[in-house]
Amino acid sequence: MNVVRLESGQLLSVVEELTELLTDTVHTGASVGFLAPLDRTAAAAWWTQRAASVAAGQLAVWVAQDEGGRVVGTVSLAFADKPNSRHRAEVVKLMVHRDARGQGLGRTLLDTAERAAAAAGITLLHLDTETDSPAERLYRSAGWTRLGAIPDYAASPAGVLRPTTIYFKQLGATALTC
Repeated sequence: MNVVRLESGQLLSVVEELTELLTDTVHTGASVGFLAPLDRTAAAAWWTQRAASVAAGQLAVWVAQDEGGRVVGTVSLAFADKPNSRHRAEVVKLMVHRDARGQGLGRTLLDTAERAAAAAGITLLHLDTETDSPAERLYRSAGWTRLGAIPDYAASPAGVLRPTTIYFKQLGATALTC
């Protein structure tokens, strides 16, 4: 697998592959902010809109490509825009295509985002994920701390309200051993 950070123009050049990844993720039941069935046009528009945030430095997007160059995973860091929160970022849209699951790609993408965040001076990461989802196992095994759950936080792709669990991880010199 090859993991690369995308500039805005590069993101636009792989919108179709990212669209496939997003629709596959939603249609296999992952709660990433969209309801099923997810229309390809809507998914492509969502990814296209991310290019401006990448260009502005508010969002960093990485893709994982298989040996054939096909995008099979992604993760993003959303950087805080307020002066009192520039030390933190949110891990968003960690997705792995169903054909590439179970091979450690989710962990590779998460590690990539964590290393890049630390290199950028970020000392605190946070994320949310559907409670009891397979992603929770990944975050716990990667040393993330579970903060708690919020009931009925978001609708699953099927439209059912589900709780979400909040996680955080401290990086670098400020990291605490839990």
